Amino acid sequence: MAKTSTTTQGLRAAIERSGYYPALVAEAVEAAVGGEAIRSYLVHQETTFDANEVRRHVTVLVLTGNRFIVSHTDEQAADSTSPTPYATTSTESVKLGRISSVVLSRVVANPESYTPGTLPREVVLTIGWGAVSRIDLEPAACGDPNCEADHGYTGNSTADDLSLRVSEAGDGPETVRQALAFAQALSEATADVTR
Repeated sequence: MAKTSTTTQGLRAAIERSGYYPALVAEAVEAAVGGEAIRSYLVHQETTFDANEVRRHVTVLVLTGNRFIVSHTDEQAADSTSPTPYATTSTESVKLGRISSVVLSRVVANPESYTPGTLPREVVLTIGWGAVSRIDLEPAACGDPNCEADHGYTGNSTADDLSLRVSEAGDGPETVRQALAFAQALSEATADVTR
């Protein structure tokens, strides 16, 4: 993020606004981006409740001319492996040509009176590039209710490497706008690669 472009400055500001270990998160993202120009980004902080603890997680998505970069940072409480709290940050860099799907689900209120351009109540962005696949299996059966034969298994294989939910109520309208803009930029970038 050494470049001084408006997009790079916007990403840095969004990371700082999240308030979630901004120096750590920015350094990890900067190392992954390297010298490439940033075309689009999305910063999403999520708070979860785990038993008696509140945990935070931040995901940063960055689109460059050649790559899709995902950064995750999680905080952990002190435990048997560490006497002090700690954070784990990881980045993954994916060539645009590897992205197999970009799914954007929109939830809108009062669809009968929807006006084009109205901000959705929430969006779910799901991106697949083949790193993680989930297989759901169940025993196969035939139509005979008395049949006791082994018919093997049936199931589905789903690729959903990343799924991110952003809502107006929880994250604010600007984050929803940013998620829509990022999804559109990523969709366009992957379409350009396949041409």
